[in-house]
Amino acid sequence: MKLKIMEVKLIAFVLLQAVTVRSQVNPEMCRYPLGMTGGQIQDEDISASSHWSESTAARFGRLDFDNGDGDGAWCPDIMSEPDGLKEYLQVDLRSLHFITLVGTQGRHADGMGNEFAQRYRIKYSRDGSSWVGWHDRKGRQIIEGNSNAYDVVLKDLEPPIIARFVRFMPVTDHSMIVCMRVELYGCEWLDGLMSYSIPDGHQMIYRGLDVFFNDSVYDGASAERSELTKGLGQLTDGTWGLDDFLHSHSYNFWPGYDYVGWNNRSFPRGYVEMIFEFDHVRNFSSMKVHCNNMFSRGVRMFRQVTCYFRSGSEWEADPVTFRPAVDRVSQSARFITVPLGDRTASTIKCRFHFSDLWMLFSEVAFQSGSAVYNTSMAPRDDPTHKVDDSNTRILIGCLVAIIAILLAIIVIILWRQVWQKMLEKASRRMLDDELTARLAIQTRAFSFHHSSLSSESGSTSNSTYERIFPLCADYQEPSRLIRKLPEFSQSTERLGKLSKGNKAFAAGGSDGAPHYAEADIISLQESSDNSIYSITAVNMNFFAGTDSSMREFPRQKLTFKEKLGEGQFGEVHLCEAEGMQDFLGEDLSIEGNNESPLLVAVKTLREDANKNARNDFLKEIRIMSRLRDPNIVRLLAVCVDTDPLCMITEYMENGDLNQFLSHPMYFLCLSYTTLIGMAVQIASGMKYLSSLNFVHRDLATRNCLVGKKYTIKIADFGMSRNLYRGGYYRIQGRAVLPIRWMSWESILLGKFTMASDVWAFGVTLWEILTLCKEQPYSQLSDEQVIENTGEFFREQGKQVYLPKPPCCPDRIYKDLMLSCWRRNAKQRPSFQEIHAQLLESLA
Repeated sequence: MKLKIMEVKLIAFVLLQAVTVRSQVNPEMCRYPLGMTGGQIQDEDISASSHWSESTAARFGRLDFDNGDGDGAWCPDIMSEPDGLKEYLQVDLRSLHFITLVGTQGRHADGMGNEFAQRYRIKYSRDGSSWVGWHDRKGRQIIEGNSNAYDVVLKDLEPPIIARFVRFMPVTDHSMIVCMRVELYGCEWLDGLMSYSIPDGHQMIYRGLDVFFNDSVYDGASAERSELTKGLGQLTDGTWGLDDFLHSHSYNFWPGYDYVGWNNRSFPRGYVEMIFEFDHVRNFSSMKVHCNNMFSRGVRMFRQVTCYFRSGSEWEADPVTFRPAVDRVSQSARFITVPLGDRTASTIKCRFHFSDLWMLFSEVAFQSGSAVYNTSMAPRDDPTHKVDDSNTRILIGCLVAIIAILLAIIVIILWRQVWQKMLEKASRRMLDDELTARLAIQTRAFSFHHSSLSSESGSTSNSTYERIFPLCADYQEPSRLIRKLPEFSQSTERLGKLSKGNKAFAAGGSDGAPHYAEADIISLQESSDNSIYSITAVNMNFFAGTDSSMREFPRQKLTFKEKLGEGQFGEVHLCEAEGMQDFLGEDLSIEGNNESPLLVAVKTLREDANKNARNDFLKEIRIMSRLRDPNIVRLLAVCVDTDPLCMITEYMENGDLNQFLSHPMYFLCLSYTTLIGMAVQIASGMKYLSSLNFVHRDLATRNCLVGKKYTIKIADFGMSRNLYRGGYYRIQGRAVLPIRWMSWESILLGKFTMASDVWAFGVTLWEILTLCKEQPYSQLSDEQVIENTGEFFREQGKQVYLPKPPCCPDRIYKDLMLSCWRRNAKQRPSFQEIHAQLLESLA
């Protein structure tokens, strides 16, 4: 009951905070259509330089996803020269927005027309008067558009745009008429930051290597003494730097790219001064600054920051000063939260004092709420400054009404919680409490890593094995959604009783099949009658004793190169293993030069890990030591004689398949044959696991690793769940599941079998043939995904299947994919049949 009351208090607190406090944008989730397609953007907010006729006016320049009506579009009257760019379609978003993606489409008029923009540029403005031409991180301004009048072409904006006004400007050689329909994707820019002014970054020479810390995407002006003014750039692009500033999230950029940095010797006063200007007067609660702290290279986070505030023409006399705690141990980059004491201002000037030779920042964000004042704003210390009485009365009235509504909500929630507790006392949930989702440890990022700035300092991993496509989390908590389905909300008690008496069912599979990742064997929750529900599917007698070839590797021959990630109980490192080739037996030998150290991935268990974590770690070693297949990541050696416990595995230099396919450098050169060849390898690996009666339970492209020459290997190691950020989390002790990859019986009944792995393979094949451009069922919310599984159960023809990928032949989609998603698990093909069918398609 105390927990429920805490939940209610939390809801009330969040609602109250929502009235006054506005937090900054979350770039991972900031990909929503802003209203051209849905009509939220009104006709009067869409304008253009010219148009052919009334039927091709600006208001018709709305992208059309749904009905395919291609008659309307914006078409300029007279096209400009390629370098003139006088014609434009302009969208007014009414407020500042963080824009991450744009979509364009042509005009076909049901076969009567064929007009589209092959290339275009974008200009944007935050105030409507000063316009900036967008360019990517390599300085290119031209965006490749449409190749026909039908398809929608989506383009990620890297860097993203912060603007209110956006102009689409077609580029043409006059060989064809141009028409455009557009959509913008992003979210509201709640920071309210209009510009920052800073000294331009400096150049470091580190061991003969040129390291540049300039703000390469700044969209303002460069004034005298290398001052950057009236613009935004890398400090607001939603990407923060790695622990080692020589490396970058961005592919093929110079060392230091993710940071803006300064040398102490260039500032006689010992500090760097930054000025931040906002859209209106705000009440500031805090500022968050992402700093590098690699003191071994002369870089430390700032020693002190002093911030001044201005609401009118004069700076206030009393600044806010903050000194962060000195960290002489950890060299990890981190966010530092600077409390601003609810000060009111429209401009903030902060002086960051050096504590070493170099100071590097990669992101700055503010938490603030709108301040309510009369139009004649006076300085903070002016005794004549007053709040308008009428506004005060209105504000008090609104607050009283909000408090009354909150009290009513609290009463209703408390009543519902008590009532539900009485109804559910006789039957405990077992569906999601007995299921757990598992993560892969090696998910290499090839592109920019966006992360929520609202995360507290130190709460996230700085792994270079990260997810790049900013989608919603892959793993969800489905039980509350399942209970909305009448068939299952009334059968919870029956399933709960069954789970206590049926170990095979509690294990998630009617056949009691063992799992590929033994780390799934964990107790999740203790019920009120002290009985523990746990997953106990693997018969450890099957793995009695570690494989004889799995010998103790001398840990002094491991040389640390890079920390790849960090989990709750362990870390993963990239290491060089000296003499590994000679150490391995013939059945474990891998490609490499015997005279050179071998790159390996080393997973370590922290010495302070609890007993359960140690047992899981050792069980995982016992299982992996017995797996021998070309398409399964192999365990090479162990270090378990002393703490910390270590397991040494193959290092797959090209990272995970999801990142590999979605990166533009690779998917442009991948043929259909290559993609099917990847699927063949995954099917081969799964055929091997199924021959051992193993159930994987989390098959997806994120859990398949890529080596040389498009070699694919399945990996699903258990301990480092936090390495795949956003993919695995727990809510109040409940398990979370990859529901978009799971069969209906796995979600609704908790059954995991080889047939449910076949279902997941069908989704994985769909990912491969769509080049991982979107998440499965991206058009459906989590609630709708659960409801769709209910339609599979009811089998009334209302279930929704994943659509056929554009490059997928009918025989692969109809004969293979759809067969993997059959309702009757016994009618789904085996992995032997899938492997043979894919090989036949390549013949």
